[in-house]
Amino acid sequence: MTDTNKNLYNLDELSGYKVADNYSDVKGWDVKDANNRTIGKVDHLLVNKTAERVVYLDVEVDTTLLEQGHDTYQDSASDGVHGFLNKDGENHLIIPIGMANLDEENKLVNTNQIDSTTFAKTKRFKKGEVIDFGYELDVVRHYKGDNTIHSSNSVEGFYDRDEFKNSSRIKDLK
Repeated sequence: MTDTNKNLYNLDELSGYKVADNYSDVKGWDVKDANNRTIGKVDHLLVNKTAERVVYLDVEVDTTLLEQGHDTYQDSASDGVHGFLNKDGENHLIIPIGMANLDEENKLVNTNQIDSTTFAKTKRFKKGEVIDFGYELDVVRHYKGDNTIHSSNSVEGFYDRDEFKNSSRIKDLK
């Protein structure tokens, strides 16, 4: 992932931006999959400045999920290449904000649409790495099981999708 055309920013690195007062800041909350398995903790909220809102949760993945997904191949044997999908140190993944639901009472983020097997097979990244739009597309396509999602190489209109609707009660930035 490269620094060209940086599209996403950690909320913490943007001065003047914060989670609105009546809404929860979910950093540090456990993230559970569709089967109620803990897949990690929210490390950062990722913001698209053009949309002026949180669009992803940056999740530090639980070590048991890392072990489960480490040996997942990026290419099938029929392609003639076997490269590991995830490398050592790649222990973060993103979740579109509209695919997460908050349990404020228990301080949990639930991802009822995604199971741990899907998360284990998701391409991860190293903390602090710049996330490019290609990675975003790959992840959303992987979670939805639909390779036709947003065939354009442009960000325009991408965050209007349901996966980015603010249903999780994390308030748009102010």
